[in-house]
Amino acid sequence: MTFANRIDAGRRLAAALAYLKNETPVVLALPRGGVPVAAQIAERLDTSLDVLLVRKIGVPFAPEVAMGALFLMPDMVVARNEDIIRRAGISNTMFDRVRDQELKELMCRERVYRRGKAAIDLTGRTVIVVDDGIATGATMLAALKGLKLLKPEKVIVAVPVAPADAAPKLSALADAFICLEELGADDAISCHYSDFRQLGDGEVLAILGTFHGDMRSPKNCTG
Repeated sequence: MTFANRIDAGRRLAAALAYLKNETPVVLALPRGGVPVAAQIAERLDTSLDVLLVRKIGVPFAPEVAMGALFLMPDMVVARNEDIIRRAGISNTMFDRVRDQELKELMCRERVYRRGKAAIDLTGRTVIVVDDGIATGATMLAALKGLKLLKPEKVIVAVPVAPADAAPKLSALADAFICLEELGADDAISCHYSDFRQLGDGEVLAILGTFHGDMRSPKNCTG
């Protein structure tokens, strides 16, 4: 299956999640790519949309490879991929340096995306966590670990594409895992989209603004 773009992927996921409408779930998007996907789900379920502030910690010489991830909502949670760290020969000092760089970027995104508004209270709620795909799972794992501290009643992970081992990896932290397409061992997430261009903060804010009012901002975060 190839998705035309993130909107198409979101519409297909929304159809698979329609059974949750009566639970009035909160849809949480991992920005930037997860936002247009999540927006389609929130619109179909007629419910709230918020961002889940998570940032991949990439290997310095191969940034696309995740050696961990950061979660901020509002406290910081760090998830380390010890296997990648060991194989890449990453010292604790090197890991901490990259982590601190990513934390600065994450805090920038919090300022830009939230504009001082509080996050939605998730206590006792059904939560749907959405991204445009899962590769290593490090980012989603950090998100779910952080979410656990916010005491939702039920957590559902919904992604268009993910590797076969994603569900077992995340099962301890999620009540359900909804995925439309399996990511092959040698595939990139982009292989499953006709249009997988990077999004800017302005595009993310425009989408969020349809749910929260005008959130335009001249500032753009770097990564």
